Amino acid sequence: MAVDILFRARGLSKVYGSGGAAVIALQGVDLDVSAGEFVVILGPSGSGKSTLLNILGGLDTPTAGDVTFRDHVLTGASDDELTRYRREHVGFVFQFYNLIPGLTALENVQLVTDLTLNDPHGRGAEDPAAALRLVGLGDRLDFFPAQLSGGEQQRVAIARAVAKRPDVLLCDEPTGALDFETGKLVLEALRRANRDLGTSTVVITHNVGIAAMADRVLRMRSGAIVDVVVNGAPCEPAALAW
Repeated sequence: MAVDILFRARGLSKVYGSGGAAVIALQGVDLDVSAGEFVVILGPSGSGKSTLLNILGGLDTPTAGDVTFRDHVLTGASDDELTRYRREHVGFVFQFYNLIPGLTALENVQLVTDLTLNDPHGRGAEDPAAALRLVGLGDRLDFFPAQLSGGEQQRVAIARAVAKRPDVLLCDEPTGALDFETGKLVLEALRRANRDLGTSTVVITHNVGIAAMADRVLRMRSGAIVDVVVNGAPCEPAALAW
């Protein structure tokens, strides 16, 4: 059966600055991500994993190389095209939650679904309450961010990201600010989104323990992918140890 490739990157390089001040963030990265796949990218700070994630998400552009999303070439796309790509196809989850303090959990998610429903190019949106139930917060709909724990706020951020039914979730250190047990709850929310909605998920982290739940693990060092491991039996987040 043919594999449905969501992302295809070839020869991606990224250099910041020039001359003696140049910093090579990526060098010759090749990468495919399949639809519905859960990928973990491991690497220390400065390994290039955030740069790679930002290029996949249309937040940055490569110095050289090409990246396509399905049949759409992202390399060289205009700002308007990249904005539309991010709005219609990508959900972002960052280390910090970026919730609006004066809005409830439901209202924070509703902001995204309203934008999606009003977008003539959009594909529809998940019911905001259903998105919050998906991440285990069905009893926190009317709570404001200050009334929620850090892990609950991160799960609201995940619900907000998945509510527009993106093709891919791009997650930058989603458990970085959380303790062990709370982090596992957040990872369970990501796993549910991946399985229940079929959302491809790419998580970058320095935490090697998270790798056990991935379909595939990529290790980066000095701007390059240095190792790829296919995990034949991903474990559940509750069984993780790190």
